[in-house]
Parts: sequence; structure tokens; C-alpha cells
Amino acid sequence: MTAAYVHIPFCGRVCPYCDFAVVAGKDELTERYFSALLAEIEMEPSAGPLQSVFVGGGTPSRVDPRLVGGVIDRLANRFGLAPGAEVSLEANPEDWTVEIAGGMVVAGINRVSFGVQSFDDAVLGELGRLHSATTARAAVALSREAGLASVSFDLIFGSAGESIESWRQTVYSAIGLSPDHVSTYALTVERGTELSRQVAAGSPAPDPDDQADKYELARDLLVGAGFEHYEVSNYARPGHQCRYNLNTWAQGDYLAFGLGAHGHRGGIRRRNVRRLEAYLDMIEEGNRPESGTEVIEGWDAELERVFLGVRMRMGVAAGSVGPALADGFEGRALIAAGKLEVTDDQILVLDPLFTDAVARVVLGLEPPE
Repeated sequence: MTAAYVHIPFCGRVCPYCDFAVVAGKDELTERYFSALLAEIEMEPSAGPLQSVFVGGGTPSRVDPRLVGGVIDRLANRFGLAPGAEVSLEANPEDWTVEIAGGMVVAGINRVSFGVQSFDDAVLGELGRLHSATTARAAVALSREAGLASVSFDLIFGSAGESIESWRQTVYSAIGLSPDHVSTYALTVERGTELSRQVAAGSPAPDPDDQADKYELARDLLVGAGFEHYEVSNYARPGHQCRYNLNTWAQGDYLAFGLGAHGHRGGIRRRNVRRLEAYLDMIEEGNRPESGTEVIEGWDAELERVFLGVRMRMGVAAGSVGPALADGFEGRALIAAGKLEVTDDQILVLDPLFTDAVARVVLGLEPPE
């Protein structure tokens, strides 16, 4: 599968936990940025057709849908879009109006992923979000009326002041709106973010035990409501798994366009610069806006395949990593504890709370002699 990621960096406010390549207060550069995006797409060698496109950010829902449509059209003309291709857009509920929703459908979007995060207004305030629970509910209704084929929610658990009951009601509220897909993420303290500075100054850090309890609660409620738990953080109704993410976890090729975007093609990983002015200047000078590339091959490619694949609830093919994992001290301990299963054919994390632990062990494995 071949996919494409397009990054739109503009935000109304940078959330305190966010470490993505985003900017606030620079909306006057939007037109120039989209011209650069179109030029960057032309710089990419032929590929495709694209089975999925993911327009992320930042906040893509802040920009004129016609600009998004121009990018999708350029991707289609340059690489081709497969019949029934998934075309996703990240959105914030406060941006979502009748005009924006309808315009994005006309632009070619058929899947929207809302950064809902919580249905508790106090928690939303702690997270620095600009919408309310009521706004999120209205955004879902507008999406259905506009004819979007798939609606997804992102939810974040473990912020300061969020009780287990608050989280329970958030998950109940999400289920009650009948989304097609739900992602649940533990709040993490990323270096260099406002949240990291707050924690360094004495604010409470997320509690791992609290987050584990909330993870399991969400899993039980979502699976009980008929969602398939197909990846450690992701749940979907039948037919609504995120194809872009599936391709990424399977080491598929994905093209990357925009500020700070990461791509993978033919075993080569590339990343773009993260400073907006540098990105614009490099493209306008006729240069690709890369900040670095990395060749992924041999044992490193095998480790990455398993590192990504263990996130999938169906497991991942064992390959040459399986014996190394099963024979190592840490791997044997995880197997003995009932957290991991390794057979001749498959590696399967039995307890999803131990997915990161297994992934760390995998990355530390030495190649077989």
C-alpha cells in the first residue's frame, strides 16, 4: 500500500502537551504555505496510486476547504487515488461549521478525526482546549449531515484533575455519539512542551497507575459496545479501521509533505525541517525541505517491523526476531509472566499494557550470529 501524509501546522493555540511541528499566530502565511505544499508534491518521484491520504496537523480544519481540495487534487493528479481511497482530515470541534464540513466533503475528505480529548469541560480546560463538550457533540452531528463516511474521536486520559468517573463519562459520551472509530491516548509529558515546564515547576505529573486503570476501563467499555480493539490505542467499528495507520504499522510506503512531516519509501525514512520559515524558503529556492534521511535495512528493518507490529492486537509475524526475543532474558520473563506469546509463526502481546515494554525489549535485541 502507498499512502500520503500532509501536515498543516497552523493552530489557534498550541496545547500545553503538544510537541508536534505547529505554529500559532501565523495565519497570514497560510496561502504561501499551501503554495509550497503544491510545489513539494511536484518534487516527489512518481508513486501510487494512493490508497489513503491523511491531512493532519496542527489544525487542518482552520483553513479554507478549497486549499485542502487543491492539495488533494494535486496528489490525485501527481500519483493517482485508488478507487474508494480513504482521505482523512484532523479537525477541532470549535472550527466545524456547516460551511467547513460541507466544504471539506467537496474537497474530497471522507473521514474526519476530531480532537475531542474529553467530554468534561473542566478537563478540557486543563488540556488547554478551545472547545466544550457541547461543541464536540454538535461537530459530530454536522459531520453526519454533511455525509462524511467515517467519524473518529481522539480521547486523552490521565490529565490533572480527571477522576476515574470523569473518564468513564467521557467514554460513555463518546460511545453514545456512535462514532466509527475511537483512539485513546495516555497524556504524556514531552520534553520542551509547556506541560513539561509546568511539571518541572511542581505541577503533578500523570500517574501511571491511574492511567493504566483508565486504559483498561476504556477498553472494557469500547469492546463491550461492539468496537474492535485492533491496535493498542485504537478501536473501530467493522470496516472503519484507519487505513493510513495500518499502512504505517505494516512498514508500508507513505509519502510526506509539509512542515516536520516524516515519510518512508523503499526502505528510506525521511523527515522535513520543523521551522516554518526554513521550510518555505527551501521550497521557494527549489530544494526539498529535508532535514535528514535514514536507510532502514537488514536487522534494523526486522526490528522495526516487529517494534511496529506488536502494537497490533492480531500480533506480528515472528520472523528472525521471534527466536531472539524468546531466548533473551527479558523476553523469557515476559513470557513466563503471561504478558507475551512467541511461537514459530507469531509474536503476540497478551496484555496490551505491556506493549511498550515488549517494544523496548525488541529494540535492544542483538542480531543472530
